[in-house]
Amino acid sequence: MPVTPSARPGTTGRGTFASGPLRLADAALFTDLYEFTMAASYLREGMTGLGTFSLFVRRLPPTRSFLVAAGLEDAMAFLEAFEITDRAIEHLGSLGAFDRQQLEALRGLRFTGDVHAMPEGTVFFANEPLLEVTAPIVEAQLVETALLNLCHFQTLVASKAARAVVAARGRPVIEFGLRRAHGIDAGLKAARASYIAGAQQTSNVLAGATYGIRPTGTMAHSYVTAFPSELDAFRAFARAFPDHTILLIDTYDTASAAHKAVTVAREMAARGERLRGVRLDSGDLVALSTAVRKILDDAGFSEVRIFASGGLDEHEINRTVDAGAPIDAFGVGTKMDVSADAPYLDIAYKLVRYAERDVLKTSEGKKTWTGAKQVYRFRAPSGELSGDVVALRDEPALTHEGAHRAPLLEPIMREGRRLAPAPALDAVRAHCHEQLAALPAPLRHLQAGATYPVEYSERLRALQKRVEGETLERESVSG
Repeated sequence: MPVTPSARPGTTGRGTFASGPLRLADAALFTDLYEFTMAASYLREGMTGLGTFSLFVRRLPPTRSFLVAAGLEDAMAFLEAFEITDRAIEHLGSLGAFDRQQLEALRGLRFTGDVHAMPEGTVFFANEPLLEVTAPIVEAQLVETALLNLCHFQTLVASKAARAVVAARGRPVIEFGLRRAHGIDAGLKAARASYIAGAQQTSNVLAGATYGIRPTGTMAHSYVTAFPSELDAFRAFARAFPDHTILLIDTYDTASAAHKAVTVAREMAARGERLRGVRLDSGDLVALSTAVRKILDDAGFSEVRIFASGGLDEHEINRTVDAGAPIDAFGVGTKMDVSADAPYLDIAYKLVRYAERDVLKTSEGKKTWTGAKQVYRFRAPSGELSGDVVALRDEPALTHEGAHRAPLLEPIMREGRRLAPAPALDAVRAHCHEQLAALPAPLRHLQAGATYPVEYSERLRALQKRVEGETLERESVSG
């Protein structure tokens, strides 16, 4: 049952800061209340042993054959900065749920644990740990919500963006879903996750400044309609940006606008400049791009590129490419940044070991695999991914005849500090590119159906069976 704090005498009961609004330094409060109630109870019971939690996705969405890990950099930054400040204690005290002893036990708490994780950009599958945290159970419990939040959204968007990149088959994909992203932070993280997955640029200027992703943009229909005529708008834009003029040509009549773009291209050429491209943002992209390409080619401007946008997703991109549409690049916005067809993952963070005791859940539909784990990935001699084995972390490295083996979970944090600087974003992006290229062809298809072999080691299955049996026996007796 949820805990609903009641106000103590002299408090507002609303949890406001007496000393001002929430600041980033108070980010330890970025959690669900029950994390604090559990932490306070652990401390009261003297439960200070090490707990290992596993963060994983229970099942893939119906339309997905794989996922792409993302968000780890933000998660590690959060863990390093985690601290329950005096202001956080002030806020918790105002809720009326915690006594003074509980609050003092939490004051100044920092994360001091270890983390094993898959590198960002790694392709992974259901029930494979994305990361595992081992720390005093109070610390490991309190960071649950933040870790889920930080890993979930970026993994969701990176996985969606990867599908668009695969569908484009080498044509550039540009991210520009900021205006409909679910808030400022989501807009930033969507740009980052999409870039990891292979999007080449973003429309988001702040994301460009934050992450070093080159921003790009053309014009809006409002720009065109603000001028007395479409040709006036095109000429004005070419004068303002002679080195990177891309004209939006579907405000009124696309074919007519394409002829006007030819006029501007000729004027620019006479000045020693070059029209870079035109953009289509609506209509039948196959028919329109074909017609526009002919207009441009017939006028001698075969180098002018055609850029398409407007409600695109991987399925529409795939359709246009299959149809042979002469589109050179795709702008993908809303449907990618909100992962429209699969807007959430069944992601979980579950205790798998506490105080040297392996633990698990046996709930129907939500059973968990016990124990601290490792994931071994096997590749065929060609480099193609051939199967994964989820194993116990301490068991000897697994081998498989004729296949190269690699452990996916790497130690990245010890005693609350990263073991190495975070890799450059371009290195993460290159890793993701290699992972996507190594996927078996059936998994690259947009329609789900193909499955990737994920097995469990004999030692893990034996431990799982033993712990399940001991748990059911113990709980039946205690009941």
